[in-house]
Amino acid sequence: MVVQQYRDGGGARAARALAVAGVIAVTAGCVGAGDGGGGSHASGQRAVAAERPLDTLDRAADVLAEAGGAEARTSMETAAGGTRVTIRGQGTYDFRTQTGRLKVVLPTDAAGADDHRPITELLAPGALYMKNRGAGVPDDKWVRIDTTTLKDGNLLTGGVTDPMAAAELLRDAGDVTYVGKSDLAGVTVHHYRGVADLNRAARAASPQSRGALSAAAKGFSRDAVPFDAYLDDEGRLRKVRHRFTFATEGREAAEVTVVSTLLLYGFGVPVAVTLPDEDDIYTGEIRQG
Repeated sequence: MVVQQYRDGGGARAARALAVAGVIAVTAGCVGAGDGGGGSHASGQRAVAAERPLDTLDRAADVLAEAGGAEARTSMETAAGGTRVTIRGQGTYDFRTQTGRLKVVLPTDAAGADDHRPITELLAPGALYMKNRGAGVPDDKWVRIDTTTLKDGNLLTGGVTDPMAAAELLRDAGDVTYVGKSDLAGVTVHHYRGVADLNRAARAASPQSRGALSAAAKGFSRDAVPFDAYLDDEGRLRKVRHRFTFATEGREAAEVTVVSTLLLYGFGVPVAVTLPDEDDIYTGEIRQG
């Protein structure tokens, strides 16, 4: 995973290593969009701004589960030695079943080829499936990863933070403040800033998310994860940005910060995810590096 593989040093090489290690060498492989689901309705609105911030954020994952499906855009960014690397993803996610399908695009310099195909990722409780991951995996095969065994609980490994995990991280957060209202792609949102605690979030998470988040709580160098969250008038999470910190290894060991952003829109969209059959799962050796 990212924490294990990000070892080679600093500068541009270190920044590129995150993209390669996070999505290709280890596991597989826009912050901004329109609101396909429209704005909030006058009836049934939650008085989000008037509620205690902790109460609002504690319910964010539950409100998304009530909303069902949504379209999602993601970005994961790190910078080292003046080089900035961003991995982007786009797709749909069903918060009821905690399943989704995303297409993840690596930066050209990280993949090492202009024509590197996007990686398809299927998300499910406790599992991550990847196709077109390279590293010696046949084109028609999927790689399956048990996210409860990853040191980051798949918060970083796939180049995409699982959307439900991103929402669950807001549970039982600390130092939460209400920043105020703003506009996000034509939708009025309420901005909250705080610090998530991986251990507390794992304990408060739904049973489907608890295993992966518990793994993350053990694997990161810091339990504290600063965030900015934006919720609409109905309490639906529209955007969240987390800043994760983990320790690198090797001669140039250091702490590295990765900024992961999730944008949600188009609520109510149908989401159909069919997980691969066992015969379609690659069980051979995966090249490292």
